[in-house]
Amino acid sequence: MSEEQLITPWDLDGTLGDLYVPSYIEEMAQQVVTHYDMTVSHMEVITTKADKGGLIWKINTDKGPMSLKILHRRPTRSLFSLGAQEYLVVEKNAKVPPIIKTKTEENFVEMGGKIWFVAEWIEPLEQVTKDLEGAKLLCSAIGEFHRLSKGYTPPKGAENASRLYRWPKTYKKIVKKMDWFRDIAKAYSEMPASSSILSVVDMFEEQAVKALQLLEQSAYNDLVARGNKEWGLVHQDYGWSNGQKGADGMWIIDLDGVAYDLPIRDLRKLITGTMDDLGSWDYTWAKGMIDAYHEANPIEDELFDILIIDMCLPNLFYKNIKEMLYEPTVFMDGELEALVNRIVQIDQTKWTVIDQLKEDWKGGKSS
Repeated sequence: MSEEQLITPWDLDGTLGDLYVPSYIEEMAQQVVTHYDMTVSHMEVITTKADKGGLIWKINTDKGPMSLKILHRRPTRSLFSLGAQEYLVVEKNAKVPPIIKTKTEENFVEMGGKIWFVAEWIEPLEQVTKDLEGAKLLCSAIGEFHRLSKGYTPPKGAENASRLYRWPKTYKKIVKKMDWFRDIAKAYSEMPASSSILSVVDMFEEQAVKALQLLEQSAYNDLVARGNKEWGLVHQDYGWSNGQKGADGMWIIDLDGVAYDLPIRDLRKLITGTMDDLGSWDYTWAKGMIDAYHEANPIEDELFDILIIDMCLPNLFYKNIKEMLYEPTVFMDGELEALVNRIVQIDQTKWTVIDQLKEDWKGGKSS
């Protein structure tokens, strides 16, 4: 018997189109569905991660609509996520899509070196409105998700995906990369964006150093000492597309990347991303989002401090600039220059909001 073909990324340069699927993968999909007690009448490609080797189909079956997914991560890592999805549905009755078992009562099929699984396709689902009320719904839903995910133990054979203890390392990496950004901007001084980067990198480096100091002085070590299960899971890729409104409340989908962590990491990413969309920091939005989360999953004072410290990191600058390390001559164009200027403008509005949030939290405690 010939060796099974492994699924590998099929569109690294993005030229084949979003919905292109190699024929060998389509053939595998036909084989995978035979492991399930259902008849498939139609398959529609919903989204691909062609640069990583992942894929989602919506499939129409005699048991109703389902999703068929290829998880692009290592199988042992994917087992962690699938275990979490099952735990949330079965043990906690959470609004995440239930996994459909195979004929042999398994949660997945392994083929092509990847994990495939089928889950219910929740209908109807719609994105929440892109206003403060929508943002509050998202925050409340992820708060509930965090609360319900506590106590999860991964199944046998799964990796233990945890970011809980990695915060200091991540902060140090950001500090170090600022030096790299500076060196590259100097080395490619003829590129349009280099002078913009050089004019602001010291400021952002200082912010990163300060955030690292604050983290080291905080209660972080005491908090993480409680351990993974005590804190539960973060989604890691949570936003307007992965928290959606159903007929009976908010559903959370696409749990492929869940990991143990301090829960406010999802909240911080959601807030910074929203402020980026708004074009400046807005106290009413930030406070509304934190309050909605706090109501669903109460934030203790020491954890609130970590949320604030994480906001102080130059997250937006780092996230948008780090690509330049790979292809400086392509990346450091006029577009990047405009982006750097925009990030600096947003950053200038951040600090008064952070001060107000801290003041408000303290005031709320004493009243």
